[in-house]
Amino acid sequence: MTGRIQDRVAIITGAGSGIGEATAIRFAQEGAKVVIAEINSENGKKVTDVINNKHGKAVFIETDVAKDESVKLMVDKTVKTFGAPDIMINNAGIAVFDDPLNLSEENWRKCFSVDLDGVWYGCKRVLPHMLEKKKGSIVNIASVHAFQIIPKCFPYPVAKHGVLGLTRALAVDYANKGIKINAISPGYIFTPINEWFFNTKPDPDAAKKETEKLHPINRLGASEEIANAALFMSSDECNFMIGANVVIDGGITLKIHDN
Repeated sequence: MTGRIQDRVAIITGAGSGIGEATAIRFAQEGAKVVIAEINSENGKKVTDVINNKHGKAVFIETDVAKDESVKLMVDKTVKTFGAPDIMINNAGIAVFDDPLNLSEENWRKCFSVDLDGVWYGCKRVLPHMLEKKKGSIVNIASVHAFQIIPKCFPYPVAKHGVLGLTRALAVDYANKGIKINAISPGYIFTPINEWFFNTKPDPDAAKKETEKLHPINRLGASEEIANAALFMSSDECNFMIGANVVIDGGITLKIHDN
């Protein structure tokens, strides 16, 4: 049976865990040749082995998205291994939450180098290959922080607002060249980043339950739910979507306040 993205070359950054891992597995199940672009070699190799043993084809390429040269080398290796990329999922990210006036310059740059620069480097390095093919799909993983402000989370939302601006600007510039560029803004997904956040609280289980109650759906999201959206947006089922921000948040941003 032919998959929805059969034989397409898909690069997924931060694919060693969470949303990236789920997306890599889902794409492989639908026939893609998957590149696990991940800074953590242990996690990256583990996901690659799972895909190759159970789901399809994958290769791990150690990648630091904060460094343009690392992203360039990863894309070059992708071309040599599988061919030019058809799909780019810019998923890698880190959570940097602080009080604005206590934030160090180091942590400011750390946040932006991964959460915004890394997305730009991913786009920048695959676009020439997509232009040559006159076809391609880029999905940038943003966040509800990209359009809503949650206190005590500075400067993460600043970087994520930038991701939406980057997505929309590039989408307009490349739409008439056969390349669709969109974003997904997940809400609270039970990923390692959110697990880490809950573990910073005195009672992690209570913190998780309180967060679940904020959602009309009364639960957190699953990584697989984001992966399924990314699959649709990367497939030919979705070619008229340009510069969109797909919000998948269990309804949390629809509420003004609790009753």
